[in-house]
Amino acid sequence: MIKAEDSVNFNFWSFFIDNLSAAGVIGGYVSISIIGVALIIFFSKGKIEGEKQLGPKWAQPIIGGLFGVIPGCGGTIIVASMYKNKKISFGGLFAAFITTLGEGSFVLLGASAESDVAANLKAFFIVNLVGFIVGVILGYVADKIGYEINSDKISVSSVDPLDIVTEKEGNGSIIFNNLIHNFIEKTGFVLILLLALFLLPGSIMALWGGGIDAIENLTVLITILFTIICLIYFLLSSVVIKEHDCSPKENVRSTLLHSILDISMVTSYVFIGLFIVNFVIDVIVGPEAFNSWMTSSAFAVVLIAALIGITPGCGGMIAVAAAYTTIPNFPIAALIAAAIATSGDGIFPLLAENKKDAIIIIIASLAVALVVGYSCLALT
Repeated sequence: MIKAEDSVNFNFWSFFIDNLSAAGVIGGYVSISIIGVALIIFFSKGKIEGEKQLGPKWAQPIIGGLFGVIPGCGGTIIVASMYKNKKISFGGLFAAFITTLGEGSFVLLGASAESDVAANLKAFFIVNLVGFIVGVILGYVADKIGYEINSDKISVSSVDPLDIVTEKEGNGSIIFNNLIHNFIEKTGFVLILLLALFLLPGSIMALWGGGIDAIENLTVLITILFTIICLIYFLLSSVVIKEHDCSPKENVRSTLLHSILDISMVTSYVFIGLFIVNFVIDVIVGPEAFNSWMTSSAFAVVLIAALIGITPGCGGMIAVAAAYTTIPNFPIAALIAAAIATSGDGIFPLLAENKKDAIIIIIASLAVALVVGYSCLALT
């Protein structure tokens, strides 16, 4: 990444292109993770359907925690559905929310020239381990207390959001929305899938710090194109899709379609995060001053990360994870705090129909995140 000593020497265009490429590199590996996890969930969904509770009552928090460890938001969406059908206890539900990293997990699983892949994978393991242990313990506490959410009020949408097109008056608006919908389901879908397949070998080799030298220049161009298309795809999908559902789909194509939407969202957030973070560090503050602040203000960073992570959805956790992979001296305690605070997209079913209980989970998650985050900071 370009290091600008002052505004006179700063080349905005090169800086912009560098960040597009860096986001595309991460997006390439993110694609493997998202599609792989989505297909695993899809092909295993039949095993968690039925009327009986999944596993014995004493194992509910453990089961919920294991679903929370699944990268992405699919695990918590499934647990929310299971809880609605009385197939898992509140302790299991709470454990899943405490454990999940949401889509931020894919950022840590990504590979980038700017980040230490081994360190990111180590952080992914540590954060998941801490979250799982804390989530399971608190899940048992919740079940012991006997608190229950009115699960009859929790709804899981049966409508595929990709089938929803915003209705507007006028034939022109309808035609425009149909064109966007066509891009989302066909053109953009195929382009992102093909580019992800092209980046697949290099993304795998990047795990061991390698690459394919013969196509290095072409790969850079593909990563830039990949990020641009993801930005366009995510922007357009935000126009026509009213809600995003990560639950298992009816067929493989629908599963892949939702995976592409997730890929575009994560890659877009990563690009925005990289752009803002690198601009602040390299241009506004300066690397040395910023590193000094990060070292002396870890207490504040933990609080800020937890507050960002608590925002509904996956955007906050993606931003914190991207910051961890790119900012020197970013405390892992702050990453842990954000991971425990975040509830991913699984919180939306609760927010939609049962705001009171959703707020209870959000507040409890934030409190736990701060306690665990500052405890980890003290230990490190």
